[in-house]
Amino acid sequence: MARFWVCVAGAGFFLAFLVLHSSFCGSPVLRNFTFAVSWRTEKILYRLDVGWPKHPEYFTGTTFCVAVDSLNGLVYIGQRGDNIPKILVFTEDGYLLRAWNYTVDAPHGMFAASTVYEQSVWITDVGSDFMILWLHGENGTGPAKFNIPHSVTLDSAGRVWVADRRNKRIQVFDKDTGEWLGAWNNCFTEEGPSSVRFTPDGKYLIVAQLNLSRLSVVAAPPVGSIGECSVISTIQLADQALPHLLEVDRKTGAVYVAEIGAKQVQKYVPLNSYVPSFGS
Repeated sequence: MARFWVCVAGAGFFLAFLVLHSSFCGSPVLRNFTFAVSWRTEKILYRLDVGWPKHPEYFTGTTFCVAVDSLNGLVYIGQRGDNIPKILVFTEDGYLLRAWNYTVDAPHGMFAASTVYEQSVWITDVGSDFMILWLHGENGTGPAKFNIPHSVTLDSAGRVWVADRRNKRIQVFDKDTGEWLGAWNNCFTEEGPSSVRFTPDGKYLIVAQLNLSRLSVVAAPPVGSIGECSVISTIQLADQALPHLLEVDRKTGAVYVAEIGAKQVQKYVPLNSYVPSFGS
């Protein structure tokens, strides 16, 4: 028992030292330590990049979406509001490169697709012509039916993962045929997923839950199996942060989260290195 109280006293002294050091020296140690403790996760896979962006005052509206051009090291952010730039373009280091306020009215989703020959950004407010290969769109709760399908992503095995937000599940389809392969709903009993993306190594999915202000790191199933959802770790954001959509950098594994409640985009960097991204 005496040893226990000695340990408690030592821990208290250590925390007091961090508080004093942070107050008088401006050290970020306490902030990082407090953040790590507040995660309360099984395995901490990410840390918040507190220095990104360099000038958060450029967020002058409600940040709805984010896209990453990994090839060129660019981060695109879409925000809504009156008389403000609707699209902001940052470097991966957090410096603002440019902004514009034309073409887009109220951005909701974005996707960056660049090659060595061409650089392009797709925004849901901008119409384009596509050939429909397959379509699922009926409202409902059964397989292949949706209630606010909010985000879509693709894995290396050709499976399409759809965040079926109001139905509180993720549905999975074959990319070529549209065949329904299965669904996850056991992880989302409180709140449906608003956004879903894979890590570059394909081992995990990063899932945002809007009203819970939570990010979950979920184990990806092997090819040929969907199984049940298994949460490896969670990141609890500030109250009313409201993560709407997120994106993962295919080279670095960094996670960018567009928070409509906090009106900001935050960057989380992985603690471990990733293997090269799909198709590289």
